[in-house]
Amino acid sequence: KRQGNTMATQQVVVPRNFKLLEEFEKGVKGLLGDGSVSYGLEDDDDMTLSAWRASIFGPNGTVHEGRLYTLRMHCDDAYPRKAPSLKFISRINLACVDQRTGVVLPQCFAPLGQWSVNAPPKQTFEFLLTELRKEMASPANRRLPQPPENATFP
Repeated sequence: KRQGNTMATQQVVVPRNFKLLEEFEKGVKGLLGDGSVSYGLEDDDDMTLSAWRASIFGPNGTVHEGRLYTLRMHCDDAYPRKAPSLKFISRINLACVDQRTGVVLPQCFAPLGQWSVNAPPKQTFEFLLTELRKEMASPANRRLPQPPENATFP
């Protein structure tokens, strides 16, 4: 006999490698929305699926229009319970990006700061990249002066 509704409170966490293989397949097959974001493994021989490279096309009607921004994403052993780290390679002036390092600051970028295994649709690389693109188009960032094209973070 069952006591209470314990099944409703349990959560299933997809194992790290399954989740990353799913991300890999989406990235390789180009199954990503409108093509404004993309990603893939930084090194095809990375059997741990830890290091990723991503691209975001700047949104139209902003100072980012016509620019292609590149980022690094890193998933440590705690992924997917813990969000990947995101670091811009291309220099960009956004409120949620550390201007010395290019690191996307979780305390300033809600999709990282509020990362949760309880929100699977919002727990994907595509979602994070699309939200960063939306951040570029936000009123606070759409007209911010930007570094010269092709400038990079150290």
